[in-house]
Amino acid sequence: MATMTQEDSRAALVDWRQTDLYRFFALVFAPPTHECFNFLSQPSARTALLDLWKCLECEGEFPGFEWFPSYKLYESVYIALFDVGLPEPPVPLFESAHDKSHPPQEIALENTYFYEVLRLKSDSSRGVPDYLVTQLEFLAALRYTREHTSDESNTVSLARAEAEFLERHLLNWVPKARSKLQRVGATGFPVLMTMLVQFLRHMEESN
Repeated sequence: MATMTQEDSRAALVDWRQTDLYRFFALVFAPPTHECFNFLSQPSARTALLDLWKCLECEGEFPGFEWFPSYKLYESVYIALFDVGLPEPPVPLFESAHDKSHPPQEIALENTYFYEVLRLKSDSSRGVPDYLVTQLEFLAALRYTREHTSDESNTVSLARAEAEFLERHLLNWVPKARSKLQRVGATGFPVLMTMLVQFLRHMEESN
């Protein structure tokens, strides 16, 4: 991921097959950072994302990619889309806003049970347990642990946990968030969310 912090228009050189996409999508959907803004502002970012679209075998032609001309606009649009609104933002980035079949407390608690598999706790200062970025960071840690364990039974157990978490949580609500985001017609984020959904489906199928 070191390529992502460079500001020399080399985004097109990102090797997506060697990139932790759980962490990549956690970065682009996290609260605004200059790291994310600088990477997606590069002229070659469109080429890099076109390559990712193809790697993920997303349906249809790549719709193109536009990003914000200034950090201030990126920040304000992010807040208006994901953080602020009555009774809620247009596209909240947490599961309980999209899954109305279970109480929010139950959803948060079940997420917490999964995190305890790795003895992890969500950071309440950054968001609720069912926050998209928290969920993606958990999956990144789960995948890293799985790939670096020598215990075969542990590998099988972690793979099962990853598949179950994807099915019960991420894929339970992220496609709904994508549909809402597409209706809003925002800059940049709908394309990224479409690729995120496709990536999550790939990961579920691969387990």
